[in-house]
Amino acid sequence: MLDKKAKEKIIKKFQTHVNDTGSSQVQIAILTAEIDELTGHLKLHKHDFSSRRGLLRKVAERRRLLKYLQKEDEQAFIELAKKLKLKIANKMMQDEEEKKKKEEELEQIMNKENEEEIE
Repeated sequence: MLDKKAKEKIIKKFQTHVNDTGSSQVQIAILTAEIDELTGHLKLHKHDFSSRRGLLRKVAERRRLLKYLQKEDEQAFIELAKKLKLKIANKMMQDEEEKKKKEEELEQIMNKENEEEIE
């Protein structure tokens, strides 16, 4: 469980406006910190099954909130995923890189075809 100061620090970092304490971004950030804390605990206490159940609930809740945020505001979702260094952000960045490479390859092919037509 996060202490009050840590939670306030997270809220200040991820809030969307001055009095924001419950937006999706803040909730996801708090859940991520709690997940990290529980993961560390479970590495030390492998047989703490009640904590494992709590961890799974938090992961599921974060997944639902991320899905909602992605549907409502994709740009905010991408920024938040990058700030929190979530796996999904890495995957999205890899997908973007692959897409750019394919576009560049297509452009090169089109340029070659155009050059051949001119000759």
